[in-house]
Amino acid sequence: MQSLIDSFWRAAAYCLHARVIGLSLLPLVVCGALVFGFMFFFWESAIAGVRATMESWLLIESALRWLDSMGLQSLRTGLAAIVVLAGLLPVVIVLSLLLVALCMTPAIVRLVAERRFPLLVKKRGGTLLQSVAAALGATLLALVLIVLSMPLWLVPPLVMVLPPLIWGWLTYRVFGFDVLAEHASADERRALLKAHRLPLLAMGVVCGYLGAVPSLIWAIAGISAIIFAPFVVLLAIWLYTLVFAFSTAWFTHYALAALQAQRAADPVVISEVLPEA
Repeated sequence: MQSLIDSFWRAAAYCLHARVIGLSLLPLVVCGALVFGFMFFFWESAIAGVRATMESWLLIESALRWLDSMGLQSLRTGLAAIVVLAGLLPVVIVLSLLLVALCMTPAIVRLVAERRFPLLVKKRGGTLLQSVAAALGATLLALVLIVLSMPLWLVPPLVMVLPPLIWGWLTYRVFGFDVLAEHASADERRALLKAHRLPLLAMGVVCGYLGAVPSLIWAIAGISAIIFAPFVVLLAIWLYTLVFAFSTAWFTHYALAALQAQRAADPVVISEVLPEA
């Protein structure tokens, strides 16, 4: 528990580092360009398609007619926009996570290693290709779980539990590999992830709940979030990026400290690290 808390506060402090803040702007620029491109080329057609689909469903059309009778005709378009945004956000979140994993994670790992673990030997047990494959595999599985669990979100307690758990598992799988790829050998990484599975999974779940915080923007903004959707999405992307940057720093501090302790406790590893006489 002490190592979890210590790495947590260290990660929070690193998020104030100028290099980390600068790195957080790269996913924002990429995702922002994609979001504005989608808004420009597909926004109206997407809303029209969703609205036509909803009106073709008898139950939803009955509910929309009841809203029309109450003088809430504008909710037809508003509801369609909310559905489009609800479908867009998970894609943006996943894309942000992948960009952080590919762009920010190596830089943050180097920063933490240089400042806190300069003597930790690099064994390079993971390649970029392995990292991408692991991230894509875990991401696809997480998206499948998200889609399959959506009907359960209608149950109030589960909507507060299932998405953070899924995002937490994804965070644990992606960052658990990436932060150890350069410094740990493949055997060391597997042993460490097995020995620290529960703490790392708990960290992933906490990061999953932190990742839900930017979603509060939509609840706070209300109907105005639809009017200013591109800017609200950009703000949400940046907050998601900062959360992922914090997650990377947290996992890095915890995992590299655990790797250092694991090597110190293993005389075989120590003998491999020491140079021959």
